[in-house]
Amino acid sequence: MKPYLSLITLAVGDLERALRFYRDGLGLPTEGIVGQDIAHGAVAFFDLQPGLKLALFPRESLCHDAGLPPGPPSPSSLSLAHNVGSREAVGAVMREAEAAGARIVKPAQDTVWGGHAGYFMDPDGHLWEVAWNPAWPLPT
Repeated sequence: MKPYLSLITLAVGDLERALRFYRDGLGLPTEGIVGQDIAHGAVAFFDLQPGLKLALFPRESLCHDAGLPPGPPSPSSLSLAHNVGSREAVGAVMREAEAAGARIVKPAQDTVWGGHAGYFMDPDGHLWEVAWNPAWPLPT
């Protein structure tokens, strides 16, 4: 796996409130909430720097997406995303992570948003998503 971080996802209790905090309170630019027409799809994205985004995702939706049972809010309520350039690369990185000691919590599979993704936990329980998103070209 090449060291490249593309998305930081924060699990939030109230997406509208979190959107107001980051957009209105901190002044981060965003197009607002997208994906509201998809079950567990509502999310807000913010550009942080070239190639790095922040996502606000309802806690219940992140748990659903990762295939984990819901739990109480905690400082570790986030997932790190590693975007790759192809559907096949998702599986390759997932196998690499598993071989390194990660626990696969959701095998790589097609997504409702047209990509391909899976989730693993590192040995300390940090949640990582490996994703191919055809709408997000990777920087060169």
